[in-house]
Amino acid sequence: MTAATRPESRFFPVKVSAITQLTPSFRRFTFRGDDLADYGDPGFDQRIKIVFPTASTPLSAMPTGADWWTRWRELDDDVRPPFRTYTTRYVRRDRREVDVDMVSHDVLGPASAWIAEARVGDDVLIFAPTTAHPDVSYGVDFVPPARTDDILLAGDETAAPAIAAILEQLSADVRGTVVLEVPDAEDAAYLPVHPGFDYRVGARAGRVRHDHLVVEVEAAAARLVPRGRGADVEEIDIDTDILWDVPRTAKGGAALKSARLYAWLAGEAGAIKTLRRHLVTDHGVDRRAVAFMGYWRLGKAEL
Repeated sequence: MTAATRPESRFFPVKVSAITQLTPSFRRFTFRGDDLADYGDPGFDQRIKIVFPTASTPLSAMPTGADWWTRWRELDDDVRPPFRTYTTRYVRRDRREVDVDMVSHDVLGPASAWIAEARVGDDVLIFAPTTAHPDVSYGVDFVPPARTDDILLAGDETAAPAIAAILEQLSADVRGTVVLEVPDAEDAAYLPVHPGFDYRVGARAGRVRHDHLVVEVEAAAARLVPRGRGADVEEIDIDTDILWDVPRTAKGGAALKSARLYAWLAGEAGAIKTLRRHLVTDHGVDRRAVAFMGYWRLGKAEL
């Protein structure tokens, strides 16, 4: 099969080969698979999906053909294998290994149950891009203009692996601010150090959820983009619709050639909706310079 005929993305069967507790809330899973030499890694915040087996839904129940999404949606709830979205952290094709960092917390669903109970040798499926089309960044949502004065990366703990991957790949001359809310003060050590970024990382312990995130993003906006006349933003019902928008050109590139500030916001949908409104409406940040992703919603499971 030639590169032109190989799929852009596909399922990779893998086994857990190592588990590393990085901080109190972040756990790294190293996966190994015979065909991971074909695992694509376009960079930045590469989204992937991991299918978890349960007592009632083995991995063999997961449709894996080209029409897998349609077939998966048609399955009855009690036989539909669960999957969740994560970020590729590292790929070592020569060793057939992939690292994925996950948040460990109280068991609330199939993903958190798997994270809590996983052992070396356990099987999962990873849906990810292949190396067939290396110039196409499927599932990458960090798409900044070629020229920008500052970058704002903001989110809760679910966004931390993507923020970490972005920071590691930005050149040392890039300037910006990181705002991150984490469950435990020791989780601040999870992020890599970038010399051009100001870090505003706060623990949630004893505070209202997302209080640190909202307060610090508002403070960053006041420093980086003085309050001006902004634009009205469309109101998205986060209980029924997906809060997700990554401004791009028709060919997938950045929507703007330059911007004073480029903001990348990800995490709980309610908080991200508030942050986006503040930047665009209150401060006049061009909406084409704001990528926002509602990774999850309080009280609801997300894919």
